[in-house]
Amino acid sequence: MKILNPQPFFFESGKRAVLFLHGFTGNSADNRMLARFLEKKGYTGYAPMYKGHGAPPEELVQYGPDDWWQDVLDGYQFLKDRGYDEIAVAGLSLGGVFSLKLGYTVPVKGIIPMCTPMYFQSEEKMFRGLLDFARDYKKREGKTDSGIEKDLAEFAKKSQRPLKELRELVADVRKNVDMIYAPTFVVQARHDQMIDPESANIIYNEVQAPVKEIKWYEESGHVITLDKERDQLHEDVYQFLERLDWQNE
Repeated sequence: MKILNPQPFFFESGKRAVLFLHGFTGNSADNRMLARFLEKKGYTGYAPMYKGHGAPPEELVQYGPDDWWQDVLDGYQFLKDRGYDEIAVAGLSLGGVFSLKLGYTVPVKGIIPMCTPMYFQSEEKMFRGLLDFARDYKKREGKTDSGIEKDLAEFAKKSQRPLKELRELVADVRKNVDMIYAPTFVVQARHDQMIDPESANIIYNEVQAPVKEIKWYEESGHVITLDKERDQLHEDVYQFLERLDWQNE
């Protein structure tokens, strides 16, 4: 079966812009409902796709965090080039890591890291998660079980480099979180199965923003933007954005 790959989205609305960043092995669809909600409230939204994402797993591991960070910077510039001078950023998981990095790299109006790791509990857990992603993709392609296992054995050999680089990225961003002064709204699911939720407290405690908030979502898992409390998340993100000191009305 042919799988249609997700694409970047750009929802133009008001003068206030939000850059939406997806997670590792995720895609732009993870933030699409949130962006559509905010579009109706007058916010323009843009979501880039990282290289190799939304594509076969073998393509994903050809790239790494340096490539994806460039995609983030290109996404920020995409909005700037279209006249959006005030940009907030909302990121899920790896996208949250990049949102924090943006916060001490370029001017941003506000930062919304969602279910964002500041360390990894287990390298094995990361590896297993990547293999599960690859297995699910190949099942949707219609491959046989034996064909899938053969592909995964080869895929596993190629996945070590990007995983190592991801650990290094997260460690580097954690060291620099105290350089963030933009208003920050830390979002964390209580039942996050992918990362240690304690990461949310690390972010909240270490950012130096004079305006910062944290909220725990008691019934949600890692992909909080698609989980059962997403409607509440939409409203909370909107209210946070409304409290920012936007110059463009």
